[in-house]
Amino acid sequence: MATILLVDDDSDSLWLLQLTLEGRGHCIVLANDGQCALEKAAHCIPDLVVTDWNMPRMDGITLCERLKLYPALALIPVILASGDSPPNDKPFLWTRFLRKPVDLEVMARAIESLVAKRLHGTPSRPHSGASPRCRWPGGPLKYWA
Repeated sequence: MATILLVDDDSDSLWLLQLTLEGRGHCIVLANDGQCALEKAAHCIPDLVVTDWNMPRMDGITLCERLKLYPALALIPVILASGDSPPNDKPFLWTRFLRKPVDLEVMARAIESLVAKRLHGTPSRPHSGASPRCRWPGGPLKYWA
């Protein structure tokens, strides 16, 4: 169905979410920090990214910022998960925020909704009024997928 990049430094969380999503027919790519996730995203261009916030090497918010710098990755929906409250000054970087511990059914429904919007060409992010942080202007999602 969809390729989903899961990013978390907690291997148990990755494993549980991987099992849940593979059971729903998704192809899963795993990364244990933001730097590894950025490299994998550049190679596989996922349909969705689910990331933890607090991780070593590169955290989830920095990963979201870096994804915006690449035209092929800039419009990928991102679910940010954390036990902490997200910073109020950067909500345009992710599509949805879920507080940990996350109910797997709530996470699965959020993922299904965002994947459906992405695969059907409906923008999943509200326009923040800010210009995109990439060199090329955004276009229809079908050109970036």
